[in-house]
Amino acid sequence: MNSLRHGCVLAAAVFFVWVCAQPCCGLDIAAEFESANRLYEQGRFDHAIAAYERLLEEGAVSPALYFNLGNAYFKSGRIGRAIAAYRMAERLSPRDPDIRANLQFARNQVQSPSFIISKVTRWFGTITLNEWTTAAAAVFWVFFALLAVGEVKPALKQRTRTYIWFVGGAFVILAASVVLACIAQRAADRIAVVIEPEVAVRQGPLDDALTAFVVHDGAELDVLDQKDNWLQVAVGPRRIGWVKRASVILPAETLKHKPAQPHT
Repeated sequence: MNSLRHGCVLAAAVFFVWVCAQPCCGLDIAAEFESANRLYEQGRFDHAIAAYERLLEEGAVSPALYFNLGNAYFKSGRIGRAIAAYRMAERLSPRDPDIRANLQFARNQVQSPSFIISKVTRWFGTITLNEWTTAAAAVFWVFFALLAVGEVKPALKQRTRTYIWFVGGAFVILAASVVLACIAQRAADRIAVVIEPEVAVRQGPLDDALTAFVVHDGAELDVLDQKDNWLQVAVGPRRIGWVKRASVILPAETLKHKPAQPHT
């Protein structure tokens, strides 16, 4: 628990800068965020969670908000929800060392097998899809500009040919990277996180089906299929089964779930 990184001061600064760029909404986002942080520092983690989630309901999405929400969930003993929040923070800021450290620390507390994302998928996830797309678009316009220079000034056409080939090759690589980044994001979107203390993964989508194996709070499962209120999940090629939809959360759902009520 002592290894959990807080970063509240930095998170508050980053959040404040983000808030300045946002349109006005029904509450003072910066003030509410500071209030939630004070609840966290006072050890009132359930109240802090409710405050952070209220901000999410108002559309205040930022890595700092998800990071602090993950910390509050972790401190309250809800490892699965903490991991889901950290994963959303990582998606928005994939190279932040505090986010990655806390996510890994939370994963180390999980007492059951989890699905392991491939190294290639993880690597493409270290750069956001927007960053890949922006880089590809920038290189494309450089390529287009070089072609235009050759057409407008034929005397320079020979000189720019090498640059055209080089920039064109870079664009092809970046375009392919955009596609791979999309695939990586879709793979990440399929990961469900267990949010109950213990969940039986059954051999079929029925309450009385035999138990294939058991997973615990925080386990990450690859979703393969869905049937009614059941999800077919896997933690490896030989460990496949069905879990109830209510026992897991897809990290992206933290964007739209209703605020939790604090315990009294």
